[in-house]
Amino acid sequence: MHIAIAGNIGAGKTTLATMLAKRYGWKAHFEPVDNNPYLEDYYEDMTRWSFNLQIYFLNKRFRDIVDISRLNETVVQDRTIFEDACIFAPNLRDMGMMSERDFENYTDLFNLMLSLVKLPDLLIYIRSSVPHLIDQIQRRGRNYEQTMRIDYLRGLNKRYEEWIKNYDGHMIIVDGDTTDFENNAQHFQRITDMIDDRLYGLFPIE
Repeated sequence: MHIAIAGNIGAGKTTLATMLAKRYGWKAHFEPVDNNPYLEDYYEDMTRWSFNLQIYFLNKRFRDIVDISRLNETVVQDRTIFEDACIFAPNLRDMGMMSERDFENYTDLFNLMLSLVKLPDLLIYIRSSVPHLIDQIQRRGRNYEQTMRIDYLRGLNKRYEEWIKNYDGHMIIVDGDTTDFENNAQHFQRITDMIDDRLYGLFPIE
């Protein structure tokens, strides 16, 4: 089974994936951040490196999906391939940070991959406001994220909401502003109760 966590930068996806993997004994797949050869350059010059970064993520995410499909165990992933193509790349194009030519090339490649990709069995969306995201980003202290533009985060949040509104799979929504799952055991249990209901309740996901 494939469980995926979606949410904007700083929403807490990796933290929640780690906690759920420990709670349920699931295998965790994490977004490649520390060894990403483009990420620091990207935040220094988004226009120059946007296409390179998005192709890098698309490649890594597709490899993850192939690997997950071969496993006979439940996997929790801290970002989906759909977010790259439906949220991040279009946002860069709309902000003038990715050319139309590069965007069309990227989209053609994603659409080819899409014929081999299915939706996660369960999506957990962490909905967070921009002020909350900024607080989280500042707190975790990654140097290359400190110059991130607020309008970039706002654009991503808008696209996340549009994507979630039209999402056609099984989904749980977590209010990231009011749910401190990292530090409050009761808040974390609210999430696991929702997961248990969807996976093991009277009408579980098949």
